[in-house]
Amino acid sequence: MTIELVASRILAPFLGVSLYTWTSIIGVILAGMSLGNYLGGRIADRSPRPQTLGTLFVLSGLASLSILALIGFVGGKAVNLQIPLMAKIAFLTAIVFFLPSLLLGTISPVVVKLTLKDLRDAGSTVGKIYAWSTAGSIVGTFATGFVLISWFGTRMIVAGVAVVLLLMGVVFGELWRRERATTSAFLLLLFLAFGYHLSTQNAFASPYWKESNYYSIRFFDQDTGQDGNRVRVLVLDHLVHSFVSMDDPTHLEYAYEKVYADIVRYLSETRPQMNALFIGGGGYTFPRYMERVYPSSNLEVIEIDPEVTRVNYEELGLPRDTRIVTYNMDGRIFFDETSAPRWKYDLILGDAFNDLSIPYHLTTLEFTRKLKASMKPDGFYLVNIIDNPQRGAFLRPYVNTLKQVFPHVTVAAVGWLEGLGTEHLDRGRIRAVH
Repeated sequence: MTIELVASRILAPFLGVSLYTWTSIIGVILAGMSLGNYLGGRIADRSPRPQTLGTLFVLSGLASLSILALIGFVGGKAVNLQIPLMAKIAFLTAIVFFLPSLLLGTISPVVVKLTLKDLRDAGSTVGKIYAWSTAGSIVGTFATGFVLISWFGTRMIVAGVAVVLLLMGVVFGELWRRERATTSAFLLLLFLAFGYHLSTQNAFASPYWKESNYYSIRFFDQDTGQDGNRVRVLVLDHLVHSFVSMDDPTHLEYAYEKVYADIVRYLSETRPQMNALFIGGGGYTFPRYMERVYPSSNLEVIEIDPEVTRVNYEELGLPRDTRIVTYNMDGRIFFDETSAPRWKYDLILGDAFNDLSIPYHLTTLEFTRKLKASMKPDGFYLVNIIDNPQRGAFLRPYVNTLKQVFPHVTVAAVGWLEGLGTEHLDRGRIRAVH
């Protein structure tokens, strides 16, 4: 289970975190375990010895280390394979995680064979083995998901699993005995040589600023080509979330941010002091813009990941004395728990993404009604979405949801709205704006 949870975080920067990713991970690991159980049964019948068990543990450790060796392949040219998305995700997942799953699957049948002394106790013996195995999986799941990833990162967890498997091989396979010295020495040298090779490739070092409980966080500097202006680019998993100018808080890179700026400028003509709430922090680009351009405004940000907020303070230039107030919590929980906010909002801006989509619970009718209840009667809700321009499979139903709450809904797009077919949107209270 530790490997399964780590798999989702390892693949996220290359393939994202989606239903397809989780389906591939679970399917590939179950397939590997299933074949491993079958092969392990055959091995147990032919060689029911502690040395066999120890060898399988060590080989499983080596296979776990191979995950670190194959990550670069997945993140290189392989991720650009021109095959259907679902097939690509399943294929790349299998390359990295099938072999470790298979070898780990061979262990249980050998353990059963070595433990089972009397067929009259077969049920009790097998039941205890699988009960302890499941208990270990539960501990590994909670420890990995709640603690280990945020403390150590995925690379060190994989390395730790490999070392634990090696030690279990030595202990339970009795590889420390003198008569097994040759086998033990060979396996140990093989393990150490592979580990040393990986260390020379920096395979144990995380390439990210932080692997948090939510994202793999990294950033890099980029020249905008505008009078030598450079921006810092914030990447969460595999998606660029923000462009942040370290010198000019009013610099806006994304087109949708410029649309936001136009609307806020219009609102400021009659509301010199605005109460604004941002759902999703990212690089805090637009909150910083408003803090500089409209200094009397009250600005609040809901950002689910505390580490995203921390990277803004430590690496993206957000000043410690900023007037921007941050709530590190889920947007839906914020509106559930903040039933009586300090003020009604003039403006709520939605820019929260999980992979390439808005978290679904932030698009429901119930959430939209709670959001509307926290706004002034003439308040504005601006929300950024991503959709396929040729189909609008998400945009249309989401607009329909918004129509049930807000008296006026405007769809603003940059460059591609003609491909969506605006004749389907220009009805009733919906207007499409380029």
